[in-house]
Amino acid sequence: MKIAVIMGGISSEREVSLNSGREVYNNLNRDKYEVVKIILDEKMDIFTKLTSDIDFAFLALHGKFGEDGCIQSILEAMDIPYSGCGPLTSALCMDKNMTKKILRDSNLPTAPWVVVKSVEEINYDKIEEFGYPVFIKPNCGGSSVATFFVHSKDEVLNAVQKGLEVDECVMIEKYIPGGEYTSFVLNGEVFPTVSIKANSEFFDYESKYSTNGAIEEVVFLEDNLQNQINNISKTCWNIFNCKAYVRVDIIISNGIPYVLELNTLPGMTQTSLIPRSAKSRGIEFSELLDKIIKYSLN
Repeated sequence: MKIAVIMGGISSEREVSLNSGREVYNNLNRDKYEVVKIILDEKMDIFTKLTSDIDFAFLALHGKFGEDGCIQSILEAMDIPYSGCGPLTSALCMDKNMTKKILRDSNLPTAPWVVVKSVEEINYDKIEEFGYPVFIKPNCGGSSVATFFVHSKDEVLNAVQKGLEVDECVMIEKYIPGGEYTSFVLNGEVFPTVSIKANSEFFDYESKYSTNGAIEEVVFLEDNLQNQINNISKTCWNIFNCKAYVRVDIIISNGIPYVLELNTLPGMTQTSLIPRSAKSRGIEFSELLDKIIKYSLN
């Protein structure tokens, strides 16, 4: 089987994608696969660099034109199978506003929020109802790029303006104090939960990708809480019609798990969150990649 590892892309998460892509490329089993590397520098590259002899595309893309369903739609039109969720699931999970609407309508706890498309739409009274601090972030962003932890009304305008520089829509979300966790789901099976303890005010870009930016470790919570997280993760898998794998990010506050978002193409270096969860089950990185390919083809 000839596999193309697709990485790079045009989003603000390009460097993160290149790191994921290199790790995937280096760790795919050469006894099973012929592997090539495809780096996207512009959108048209998907048409010019992806050759007709490719049997499978392993997506190591993050952000726009990677996680938003666009690449997935193109690959489906080209009859090339690919890793991860389909176009609609990818698009819904990339759009935080749509994700939270579906979570709310499915009776899954998620923090209250509003979205704005211009500074004129900022409703300061609504933000006062949430109470400061709040998070302000691009609606379709990732890796905490242009994400701000806002403590007062004076900071809101600048945060929204910065968010609108990278996205057409900005989310203003109530801050839920608590511990941050992530739940990895592989082919519908929930794997061990990973705890994230940032060495900064929140799990920002620096914490995610710098050395010693955060402590990330597999944890075994008390039974009732772990069952809640497992059930929420399975419900997310089902209601969003996920495929192969997904990562569900959660805040636990006063014993209640609140869903932050779903990641359909999470980071894929050996020290990323989902490989860490898989390794706690005895699944090494190369074997995890095998399983993702297998379940994606199914």
